[in-house]
Order: sequence, then structure tokens, then C-alpha cells
Amino acid sequence: MKEVNPKDTKRAQAFEMWMKSPMPMVTVVKTFDVTRLYKESKRTGKKFNMFLCWCIGWAGSQVEECYLLPKDGRLYQYDRLGINVIVDNAEGGISSCDVPYSDDLKQFSLDYETRTREVVQTCKDIAEPDAMIIGTSAVVGTELDCIVNQYTGIFNNPFLVWGRYRRHWFKTTLTISFQFHHAQFDGREAARFLNALQTAMKEI
Repeated sequence: MKEVNPKDTKRAQAFEMWMKSPMPMVTVVKTFDVTRLYKESKRTGKKFNMFLCWCIGWAGSQVEECYLLPKDGRLYQYDRLGINVIVDNAEGGISSCDVPYSDDLKQFSLDYETRTREVVQTCKDIAEPDAMIIGTSAVVGTELDCIVNQYTGIFNNPFLVWGRYRRHWFKTTLTISFQFHHAQFDGREAARFLNALQTAMKEI
């Protein structure tokens, strides 16, 4: 992680406009075709959520703005990504687990399983402070049409939330809410990320 001058980046104008805004977070919602992820999960016995988190990491790696983080009036740049996962722990509460993103799906799957299992058992969070973290949360107790996360002004990282996927005759779909800081993304960059996410889901 290093601090960068916003004026030396493509986000200069957006940073100037939105960094001091009291409510700079934007939320967009898109329904995805996750048929391939569903089938791969059933075929391999690996978690659907793991496949989805890898796709999020891959999509983020295709969009250079995903490596930037506006925070405390400054702009920081990272050289790698991580995916945050919220897990139910052994004490009946929830814990936070950062999983380093890797282009290698097998490596990511291994890190995901190892780290989430450790967090479940120890009830202690695992963080990757040197990685740009994309937050996620799965509310799988029900299907969701939309969810808007709280904005506290503490966490400016991109954040994706989803509920239970929907099974149709020949297709499985999932609606995902994507929240981002306007100094980091405009609609164009957000659309690029979401399109890359759908591509990853279909080609994994």
C-alpha cells in the first residue's frame, strides 16, 4: 500500500468532487446468471460462495480502480487484492476473514477453505492489511431483491451483498448489491466491474 496524489490518477476530478461528500457511497443492483457456478459447486463439492468470491476477485483484477482506496481525505494504491468473507463462528456469532486473491483458482480455494475453517474454530478474525479488500456478505437465509448496506464513513471499500440464489428450469440467478465510494468509481467503472464479474461467472 502506498499513498498516491489523486491529481496523478484518473480519479482526480471524482476525488475532488466526492471525497468530502457526507454520503459518497453509491449502490447498484444487478441480477447475474450463476448457472455455471451452481453446477461447478455441485460437481466439485466446493462451496458456491468460494466460487463467487473468486469471480469477484477476478473481476476486480480487471479494473485498475479496484486497487485504489479513498480514506481519511487521502488516496491509497495497493498492488494486490483480497476478498473479505463473513463467517458463522463456533460461538454462534460472526467473524471476519480476509482471503488473498489469486488468479489460480485452486490456490484461492485452498486459502478460502483453510482460513474460513480457522476463523470458524478460533472465532478470531483474519485480516490482510496489505491488500485492497473487497467486502462481501451472504444473507442466504432468504432470496433478496435488493439490499443497501449501512454507510458509516469508516469503511470505504467496495462491498457486495447477496441472498439465496434462485433456481429456474434451466438457469440459476443471483441478485447482487454492489456498493462503492464515488471517489473510487463512476458508473462507467462500476459497469466494467459488474460486466467482468458476469464474464467470470460464465467462463470459470
